[in-house]
Amino acid sequence: MSDANHQSPERGSATVLVVMSIGVVLLCLAGALALLSAVQASHRARAAADLAALAGARALVGSHATAAPCEVAAGVATQNGGALVECTVAGDDIMVDVSCPASWPGLGRATARARAGPDPAPDSSSAPAD
Repeated sequence: MSDANHQSPERGSATVLVVMSIGVVLLCLAGALALLSAVQASHRARAAADLAALAGARALVGSHATAAPCEVAAGVATQNGGALVECTVAGDDIMVDVSCPASWPGLGRATARARAGPDPAPDSSSAPAD
């Protein structure tokens, strides 16, 4: 019997290792894309909440306000890819909660909260020393 007719039992094992390596790389890539989608949705929700709160506060204290502050906030949130979940007006303050969908399927929605209004009363302990 010659060595030419005898095949090694490890023949083809490199192919299996390469296919497994490609699978691991694809799995890591899918995880990274899902993470990036969640981060992007979070940033979009924060930006939409900030802008909605500012627009609502402007409508609340503006002399030419024609619409309710929460309606203005809802419109701005929608224009920025979000949806107004909750809007609360207390005095000159407005608090909004905005949610934005993630672009990766199955991740759900990112939510953010923002407040706009005048600065709260300064704390006497944080006053500058003379």
